[in-house]
Amino acid sequence: MSNLPIMDTLRECIPTFTVLSDENRHKIIQLLFEQGRLNVNELTERLHLSRPAVSHHLKLLLSVEVVRVEQQGKERFYSLSFEKSFGLLQQLVELMGVHCPLNQAKSSELK
Repeated sequence: MSNLPIMDTLRECIPTFTVLSDENRHKIIQLLFEQGRLNVNELTERLHLSRPAVSHHLKLLLSVEVVRVEQQGKERFYSLSFEKSFGLLQQLVELMGVHCPLNQAKSSELK
């Protein structure tokens, strides 16, 4: 662990940044935002990707808790769940505001 909390938080955010960097995952997020919740078959039809590809993208989005899954009978429905990601990103932005050298320079100029 680093002595700077900002570096620890940045490291925690890297998996989310990595997962969100893919265009197909952007499309999944957009569809879930527009539709609320969808199952794998519905996503596959709308994305024109193979079912294994959609499942892979969903697994990655689940791993960083950008989506959640709800089991209903034999179906699994996916929906957005940004709480953890937003919390981490908000923490990172707040720490950057405190520890950013540019902000520290401006603060000392005002004194």
